[in-house]
Amino acid sequence: MARSQVLQLSRRERQIMDILYRDGRATAAEVRASLPDAPSYSAVRAMLRILEDKGHVRHEDDGVRYVYTPRVGREKAKRSALEHMVNTFFDGSASQVVAALFELSARDMDDEELARLRRLIDNARAKGE
Repeated sequence: MARSQVLQLSRRERQIMDILYRDGRATAAEVRASLPDAPSYSAVRAMLRILEDKGHVRHEDDGVRYVYTPRVGREKAKRSALEHMVNTFFDGSASQVVAALFELSARDMDDEELARLRRLIDNARAKGE
């Protein structure tokens, strides 16, 4: 998946991708049933076709219906989206991202989470030496 495609998902397209990642595979009817305030069946089929054209999903024939699956694994998609966000909004700086996250959620972090972050920092420091 090209990096430029990562942020080109509408809210509905992201919702559909979340459903496909959660379920692994789904028909248009199953996707529609899982969508909040679901649009028409035809609209869901059109969005799935757009996601397929963008390279995010693929389909397999199952009798008279299509079964859709994500083209890339969730972890790879998350990494690609994160890389794009870091490069776009934080000038490629991981430390700027971490600082922003601390500003947003430092008061919500418990001792266990802070200890995990310390270990990650220590491991990164050891790899850099």
